Parts: sequence; C-alpha cells; structure tokens
Amino acid sequence: MSIVLSIKNVDKTFGGLHALGDINLDIEEGKTHAIIGPNGAGKSTLLNCCIGRLIPDSGTVEFEGKNMIGMQPHEINHAGMVRVFQTPEIFPDLSVLQNVLIPALAKRDGVFKFNAFRNLASESALEADAVHILKDMGLGEHINKHAGSMSRGDKRRLELAMGLVQHPRLLLLDEPTAGMARHDTNRTIDLLKRIKERGMTKIIIEHDMHVVFSLADKISVLAQGRIIASGTPDEIRGNPKVQEAYLGGAEL
Repeated sequence: MSIVLSIKNVDKTFGGLHALGDINLDIEEGKTHAIIGPNGAGKSTLLNCCIGRLIPDSGTVEFEGKNMIGMQPHEINHAGMVRVFQTPEIFPDLSVLQNVLIPALAKRDGVFKFNAFRNLASESALEADAVHILKDMGLGEHINKHAGSMSRGDKRRLELAMGLVQHPRLLLLDEPTAGMARHDTNRTIDLLKRIKERGMTKIIIEHDMHVVFSLADKISVLAQGRIIASGTPDEIRGNPKVQEAYLGGAEL
C-alpha cells in the first residue's frame, strides 16, 4: 500500500507549550485514518502543520513524496490536499451552486478570481460536475438557494461538496459531524462511507466515537501533543492507555 502523506518527527511549540512532540504518522492510500484525543491534545495543530497554516519547529510533512514545509496553504491545496474545517467556511450570500463552483474554478485555474462567474455560461462541464456532487451530498433541492439560509447540517455537507469538487488526493475532515443532530450525523456517515468506497484517502478528526468506529480503517490517538497509540479500531477500543487518556479509564 502506497503512502500518500508521511509526517516525520514533527514538533511544534507555542511559547512554553509543547503542542506537538515527535509526531510520526503515515497515511495509506485509499484508507480512512482517524485522529482522536481529548481537547487540547494537538489534533487541529497537526492538521494546520499539514496544510501550511502553521510551520513546524522541526520535522517534515511529505505529500506524495514532496515536502510541504514552507509551501503556502493555497499551494498545498492545489497540490491535492484539501481540508474541510470544523466551522463551515462558505460564502453565505452566494447560491449553493456558486459556492461549489468557486473552488472548482480555483482548482482548475490555480487562482481565485473575483470575476469567476462572468463567463459561467461557458463552464458547462464544471457546472455539471458541481451539480452532480451536490445531488450526491443530498443538496440537489438547495442548488439555487442562498447558502446562508441552510441548516448547520446542510452547511457542513455544502463545505464537504466544496472539498470534493476539487477531486483531492487527500481529504482532511475536522470534526465533520460537530454540532449535528443524530439524524444528520448518521446521514453524514453514510455520505462518507460512499466516498470511502470510491477509494478517496481521508484523515478525520472526530470526538464522536460512533463516527470514528463507523468509518476508520486505522486510528491514532493524541494526548498532550504525542501519539500514544495507533492501530485498528478493535486494537484502539481495547487499549488501556487510550481508555485512561481519553475517557479516564472507561471503555470506548
């Protein structure tokens, strides 16, 4: 199995706080790799080091064999590593379809253009792809609505569509079901399972263990900035170190 993302000896400090310590992690192609841990464990800091929002103090982040350290976030995104954030980052005053076309056009052209919609009539192939993805996300009936008027669950699915339209090699999902009701959570799990069947490589940060054990092929556990365990869901479920660090000794 080929390695899409390889994180080697990554450290990151903020003043006197050692946020990440000697992180080593390999993400296999086509797999869903969950990263779990208590609040403040360093999960989001690790993702930010991967996408160029933070620069590690030491170590390397190699995506498809190329070191990403020092590259700008938009360059990493264009290389094929796409992050979906915990708080939906959408354009609330634009339509749902326009929200998805913006990253599609930026991915193709390599640059964000404020006049991106001026010649939209000639972008039939991109529009067809965007509509197909929105329908796949269960948002077909919302295509012409203002994005800001949708529910939180639908906004999360819209941002997922904005990531998928870029056809990434690696999709990073930061708590994709945060704030959702159980119905919306289960619907999102079903969507992510369909994506998994198509072979897309994913990293998921998630607190909901129902989501984690429904989707993950492998799980890594962060505690106080260090990986204390990695393994299959069954291995992690029964690991006493994980139970102690994550749930105070209770079984997962």
